[in-house]
Amino acid sequence: MDLEKLFLQRQSTREFSQKEVTDEELTEICRLAALAPSAINQQPYNLYAVSGEKAKAFTKYVQKDGANGWAESVPAYIIIEARKPTVIVRGERKISNEEFVQNDAGILTAYAALAAENLGLQTCIIGLRDENGIAEFLNLPLGTNFPLIIAVGHKAEGYPLREKKRREIAETLKIIK
Repeated sequence: MDLEKLFLQRQSTREFSQKEVTDEELTEICRLAALAPSAINQQPYNLYAVSGEKAKAFTKYVQKDGANGWAESVPAYIIIEARKPTVIVRGERKISNEEFVQNDAGILTAYAALAAENLGLQTCIIGLRDENGIAEFLNLPLGTNFPLIIAVGHKAEGYPLREKKRREIAETLKIIK
């Protein structure tokens, strides 16, 4: 697919059909997302793909305080776990990725959303979540950080492609020479 077309088609979808998202599709999305760059190439994340009945059970963890009612129709999720920061030694220098872990998770998420779109699937990136509930759901320690969740599925029939409304590049970009 043409890159600009891919960018124009990818949108936050909030109404999904109940068509299954296959394990192969979820694996391919995660495989491609893992090609994202990360600080000192530490890839500070783990990915969990949840589908089927488990996705239905998971939905409540992205409906904190009554938000995201639309998530009832989500057939699959990709959960991003931020791993603990690491320090690597290069000669006399110690280099940490601590301040970049959240950035790396965001870059990974963007790659995943575009990979899904390229496969004909739609996504919605979710920031509102119950992290302790997610940790319990995944049998991980409380306090585990899940910076973003990606809802994945086929859009519902008739779900519109919205026009992208963005500021003019001249309002956003400053070229400094």
